[in-house]
Amino acid sequence: MEKGLAKLSLADAAVDIICTAKGERILACLGEIHLEQSIIDLRNVYMGNDIELRISKPIVDFRESTTWFHNEGDDFQQFYNLDSAPLRQTLIPPYCEEDGLLFAKNGRSRAIVSGRGIALHIRALPLSSQIHSCLKNKLFQETCSDDLKELAKALNMKKDSPVEIFEKLIELTAAVHENGNAIIESEGMRSGFCVKGVACRPKEPKEVFVPKAAEPQSLAETDTSKEEKLEEKEVAVKTNIAKEEYEDTKKRISGGDMQNGEMSLKDSKTFNIWKNEFKGSLIGGFQSGCSSGPLCEESVRGVLIVLEGVEIALFERRKKTGTEDDYRIAHPITGGMVVAALRTGIRTALLTRPARLMEGHLKLTLHSSLSGLGPLYEVLTKRRGKVLSDTMVEGTDLISIEATLPQFESFGLTSELMKKSSGEVTAPELIFSSWEMLDEDPFWIPTSQEEREDYGEIVVNGDISTGIANNALKFIRLVRNRKGLIVDSHKIVVAAEKQRTLARKK
Repeated sequence: MEKGLAKLSLADAAVDIICTAKGERILACLGEIHLEQSIIDLRNVYMGNDIELRISKPIVDFRESTTWFHNEGDDFQQFYNLDSAPLRQTLIPPYCEEDGLLFAKNGRSRAIVSGRGIALHIRALPLSSQIHSCLKNKLFQETCSDDLKELAKALNMKKDSPVEIFEKLIELTAAVHENGNAIIESEGMRSGFCVKGVACRPKEPKEVFVPKAAEPQSLAETDTSKEEKLEEKEVAVKTNIAKEEYEDTKKRISGGDMQNGEMSLKDSKTFNIWKNEFKGSLIGGFQSGCSSGPLCEESVRGVLIVLEGVEIALFERRKKTGTEDDYRIAHPITGGMVVAALRTGIRTALLTRPARLMEGHLKLTLHSSLSGLGPLYEVLTKRRGKVLSDTMVEGTDLISIEATLPQFESFGLTSELMKKSSGEVTAPELIFSSWEMLDEDPFWIPTSQEEREDYGEIVVNGDISTGIANNALKFIRLVRNRKGLIVDSHKIVVAAEKQRTLARKK
């Protein structure tokens, strides 16, 4: 089979063969008809009929993205401290099992490096394709003025003109990715105002502040001895400095670009450590975090990552000399550890925002007679297609139609059109058009009485909690099934051999 695939790729330059980590061979072709012909040639010409092939359904790529909260641009500081209810995906498996999710809220996350030597404050925001195009080309366009103003409100930029906002974004941009993503540093990060050093002595904890989740105490824990209580008080005193530094950093981030006062020696040393040793890992962590999203491990698209603050644990000399040499980093930390923390922070920040999927759309061009328009529109409507234009062809009775169609809905389109219209429609020409957001919340459930009357009662069965057909949730499950990931609708039995059937009582 491998030799046959190699011969096919040599014979047809439009065929691309990809080998996955699971040993599968993916045949990438120019459309459905080209794929069918390539499989026929592979069987009959290049491989032989004595080998049985197992061919899966066509694979469609999706992208993971996010959208705005309804009140995100109203008040920067109020939204930062907003105590809103957690989103549903953060409460149901397997999404709620994401590492570091306890330190994320409302699109913000605090990623802690292994060893607790560094904490990174990360925020994820939606990024429109127009702003991304402007950032990529470093050229302002009037079409993105409204999007720039909305983004400036969420970033707490004190700018009114779209040109000034764009120039400030260009100044803060660290990298622009080809997949529609970008990463910027906040104004406090660029000036060092939001880079904070957590000082600790040799006998004190060598780590940044890590809040612990409240756990219910058992009966045995309530009868602790006096010595244990004293030890708990000592630990609380030792971590008090780190907790104060964490709260101070949080206030600095919520204050936006209001930078008052001079930088202390400790913060200056921390800022130099970040710039010289760890800032180079920023791009690597950004690319790693956007390569696979938390919903179904698909690439992330249309997201702006903001690095808002950094905390670094430092050792403080007892005999101070009044220079930056009084402080040194408390933990040996490598760039790979920072990359891993950034990846975790990006995934958890995205998971605490409204989740959305993006799907590829194809541009469809065909000709139809007047009698074939009815079946044509019926087929396009059923497949979520959208007609862009329909014009008469001069000198004929044919109508030229241009439309867009989701890539997932394009399979079997030609045969269905021919069958429904009885040959009144020509074979469509399909080319890739753009990535469009699927405006459906995959985790939405009916809550009010009116919604329950319209969409059905709630059915509690894993993640099947709504009576409506949710395309976004269906696509997530399809991709997770194909990749061998845990799907929420599947029930996994633990220790099945311990189960027993109770006899009916008489």
